[in-house]
Amino acid sequence: MIPLLPKSAVAAFLLAVAIAALFTPNLRRFAEARGWLDNPNASRKIHSRGVPRLGGLAIVAAFYAPLIGLLLYETDLGKQFYTGSLTGFALLGGGLAIAALGLYDDLRGANAYQKFAVQFAVAGAVCFCGFRIQEVSLPTGTLALGAFAVPLTLIWIVGVINAMNLIDGLDGLAGGVALFAVTTNLVVAVVRGHPIMMLCMAALAGALIGFLFYNFSPASIFLGDTGSLFLGYVLATSSILTHQKSTAAVSLLVPMVALAVPITDTALAMARRVLTGRSMFSGDREHIHHRLLKLGLTHRQVVLVMYAASGVLGTVALALSFAKDSSVAWVLVSLSVVAFWGLRGLGFFHAEPGSMSRLRQRNRQLRTAVNRIARRLRRAATVGDVLESAKEFAPAVAADGIRVELEAASFQVHPDLLATVWRSPAMIAANGRAHDPGTLFLARFDLPQALGKVEVEWIDGRAKLDRDHELAGEALCRYVADALGRVAAEERRRSSRLIWAHRDEVDSWPLAPNRLRRDSDAS
Repeated sequence: MIPLLPKSAVAAFLLAVAIAALFTPNLRRFAEARGWLDNPNASRKIHSRGVPRLGGLAIVAAFYAPLIGLLLYETDLGKQFYTGSLTGFALLGGGLAIAALGLYDDLRGANAYQKFAVQFAVAGAVCFCGFRIQEVSLPTGTLALGAFAVPLTLIWIVGVINAMNLIDGLDGLAGGVALFAVTTNLVVAVVRGHPIMMLCMAALAGALIGFLFYNFSPASIFLGDTGSLFLGYVLATSSILTHQKSTAAVSLLVPMVALAVPITDTALAMARRVLTGRSMFSGDREHIHHRLLKLGLTHRQVVLVMYAASGVLGTVALALSFAKDSSVAWVLVSLSVVAFWGLRGLGFFHAEPGSMSRLRQRNRQLRTAVNRIARRLRRAATVGDVLESAKEFAPAVAADGIRVELEAASFQVHPDLLATVWRSPAMIAANGRAHDPGTLFLARFDLPQALGKVEVEWIDGRAKLDRDHELAGEALCRYVADALGRVAAEERRRSSRLIWAHRDEVDSWPLAPNRLRRDSDAS
C-alpha cells in the first residue's frame, strides 16, 4: 500500500500553487513596464511578439516560500532538515545561486563560459555537501564508481540543468515536462519515506501548476533562463537523493528515464552540432519539438504530444523503480527500440553518405572566417573600422553583396560614415540581372539594441537562407554590436578627456575668466 502524502507536503503544494498563481501576473506586468521582454529577433524564435521572460522568478518564490515557512513551523520536519547535515541547506542555497545566474542571463546576458563556470561551481559545492552518485546498480550487479563518483555527479547536475534550458522552446513545454518528472520523484520519495524530498517535490509541483496557468500556449509570460536553469538544478539534485538508496535494479536509470525527453533532445543536439561542425553553443530549429512542428502539428498539439511522452516515460520510470532485476533489461530494451523508431520517424538518423563530412568541413571554414572577423572587430578603433571589418562577412558566406547600415541617432558621426556597401565582381557585372526577383535573394539581420541592420545578397538563385549562414549572420551581428558599444564608449572617454584638457588650458591663460573673477574678488 502506497503511503499517503503528509499534511506538510499537501500544505506546501497548496501554498505554492497559490503563490505562483498570484505572483505571476504581477511579475508579468512588472516586466512589461520595464521592457524586460523576449523579443522574436532570432531565427529560432517561435513567438511573434515580445513576451515577458522573468516568469522563473514566480516559480522560485513559490518554491521557497512554503518550504521556509513549513520548516520553521513544523518542529519534527524542521529537526529532520537541520539534522541532515549540509544536504538541505546545500539544496536550497545552490538553487538560489542557479536562479541568480538565470536572472542575470535574462537581464544582462551571460555567455556560455560564464554559465558553465557558475553551474560547475554550484554542482561542485552540492557534491561536497552530500549530493553524490556513489554507485550504479545494474541488472548484473552493483558498480561502485570510486574516483568517478564526483565527475559523474558534476556531469549529471550540469547536464540536466542545460537539458531543461534547451527544451524550453515552446509555450509551457519545459514547465510541463518538468512537472511529470517532479511527480515521478514525488511518488518515489513518498514510497521511500524521504520527508525532505516529499516537501521539496510537492512545493515544486505546486509552483509549476500555478505558473502553467499563464505559461501554457498561448503564453503571456516565459520561464526565461531563471526558471529553466532552476528547474534543471532542482530535478538533478533531488533525483540523486530520491533514487540514490533505491533497491531497484537500475537506480540511476530511473531519473534518466523520467527526464528522457530533455536528456534525449540535448544528446541529439550535441551530436548534431558535432557532426555538422557547428558550435556546441549555437541554437537551431532541429529540436524534437521543431520536428513535430514541421509535421504540421500546431503549437499546442506539439506540447501535448511532448506531455504525453513525458507521462509515459514517468510511468516507465516508476515501474523501473520497483521492478525486479529480471524484468529491467526487457523494459529498457523495449523502451530503446520504441524511442529509436519514433525519433527516426521524425527525421533523425537520416544522412546521405559523405554529406556530413562535407558539411562539417564547410562549417569549420565558416566558423574560422567569422572568428577572424570577430578578432578584427575587437581591434577596431572607429565606427569606420567596424563597418570595414563587417564587409568581410560576404565572401565568407559566398554572398555577392553586403550592406551594413547604422542608425544615425545612435552615433555622433558624419552620415557618410554610417553605412558601407560591398559587391562582388559577379554582381557588378550582372547589375541588371542582380535585381531580378527570381535571381536575387536578400537576407536581413538586425543588430542588437536597434543599432542598425546588415543586408546580405546572393544572385545564385537560392530560394531560402542557408541555416549555417543564418547562424553566422546572427553571430556577426552580436560581434558588430559589441564592437560598436566598445568604440562608442572609447569615443566618449576621449571626448571627456579633451573637454577637461581644454578647461585646464583655459584656466591657465593669464586672462582666464576664472582668474579674472578671483583677481576681482581679491581687490
